[in-house]
Amino acid sequence: MEKVVLVQEEMTVKQKLQDILMVLSWREMARSYFGKSSGWIYQKLDESNGKKFSDAEKEQLRGALVDLADRIRRAADTI
Repeated sequence: MEKVVLVQEEMTVKQKLQDILMVLSWREMARSYFGKSSGWIYQKLDESNGKKFSDAEKEQLRGALVDLADRIRRAADTI
């Protein structure tokens, strides 16, 4: 179990989000939840020029994904 935790901690944010990467509008995510451009979030996801998500930005991204999941669930419940 400890080895699995270590491997997951070594994964990049982009690797952790692989399952949903192509489904989300990252431009809209950057604009709505961070007030930033699509270029900003793609640089963070790709770790371009050493740019990575800070711990605070990771927490903000986690919150944005939870909010989006809740919004999707509420929309699905109306169908």
